[in-house]
Amino acid sequence: MHAYQATASKFFAEVAHDIIRWMDQWLSDRERGGFYASQDADISMDDDGDYFTWTLDEARAVLTPEEAEVAALRYDINEIGEMHHNAAKNVLYVRASIDEIAARMKLSSQRVKDLLDSARKKMYAARLQRPTPYIDKTVYVGWNSMCISAYLEAAKVLKSEDAQRFALLSLDRILADAWLHSGEDASGGNPQNKLLHVVAYSDPKAEHRQVAGLIEDYAATVLACLDAYEATAVLSYFKFAHAIADTMIAKFFDTISGGFFDAEQLTDGKTLGVLATRRKPLQDSPTPAGNPMAAIALLRLHHYTGEAAYRDKAEMTLEFFSGVSEQFGIFAATYGIAVSHYLENPVQVVVIAENAEDERGSALIAAANAPFAFNKTALRITANQAVAMNLPPALASTIPALPEVKSGKSFAVLCSGFTCQAPINDEADLQRMLRDALKQSS
Repeated sequence: MHAYQATASKFFAEVAHDIIRWMDQWLSDRERGGFYASQDADISMDDDGDYFTWTLDEARAVLTPEEAEVAALRYDINEIGEMHHNAAKNVLYVRASIDEIAARMKLSSQRVKDLLDSARKKMYAARLQRPTPYIDKTVYVGWNSMCISAYLEAAKVLKSEDAQRFALLSLDRILADAWLHSGEDASGGNPQNKLLHVVAYSDPKAEHRQVAGLIEDYAATVLACLDAYEATAVLSYFKFAHAIADTMIAKFFDTISGGFFDAEQLTDGKTLGVLATRRKPLQDSPTPAGNPMAAIALLRLHHYTGEAAYRDKAEMTLEFFSGVSEQFGIFAATYGIAVSHYLENPVQVVVIAENAEDERGSALIAAANAPFAFNKTALRITANQAVAMNLPPALASTIPALPEVKSGKSFAVLCSGFTCQAPINDEADLQRMLRDALKQSS
């Protein structure tokens, strides 16, 4: 999604769409919400990826000669493949462009596209006849929250209502089944509140154990709640983010040195040896590490609340790792993103629309969502929400006071570094001013 926003190349949008399609079909609980953990690469000790890989003969067996030639050029299907256990097996990947294949086969680009579409459908149908590798249906909180954020990003950029609907269904399940709270205000980190690590196990007969959440579960869920708030303007998602973040600080933050521990301090007297040692995760391996995710979550909360304590703890976390982060190279990528959030001024666009279906409001929010930037957020609310003060503190102090709120017309407000400009009515003006604000913020 970010590559598509940055380049406007439809190729990246198509890849993102295909990832969502696969996740929808194979790794998600469509009825209750939630994303499954993984799918095996093989079905036995005798194969290694045979379900997903192809020999040239296997491809030719289900395709016409012309389809087979196009597919072989596109996906690099040859007599000799890449798999060590079976040299004829090919790992499919995009090797040649549509135009390159068209030139080589002396066909039109549209003809090549049609042949590829037909080949993909036939190969997929044939693959479905193979024994399907096992799917681990465990629903982990942290991984789910990361998927929810990704789906909400895709929904925003691709304008996919289905992706947003399923993301919110999944988040609601996590908040209902994994966020255990006392019902009191969690501000300050109520110790009775806690987030679990697992929502559901793959084996329905397995005993459900309340495994305590780790720092990545908390941080990713805070981010997912903030993303859900920005996607829907439903204030309860922001309140969940606020409460879970405060509990995360109470359970994991090192108030002396800075940074977040990966797990809670054991208080039940159990002896786990080295497993009881608390560490501060920095390395992305391969999912984003808990500490930089927590820092990003706190910085985003600071932008909405104005509470300096959130920014201070994020700064302490980043400082704690500053001396070693470069040793991790690309495996400290999320740390680099967190530093970007810290160094760059926040750029917020709030679109106030007459109602949820207003076309002018839709055009303005589309303009706000179009460019990519780590430090940019976009939120669409109705005039009634603004008047009712149904906003986080930083926005509640400015937006409701604008005279335009009661005008009955849709407009956008562009804020940078906690300073807001005059209302904007035209999407072209918003695009231009947003582009300038992003340049100035970096």
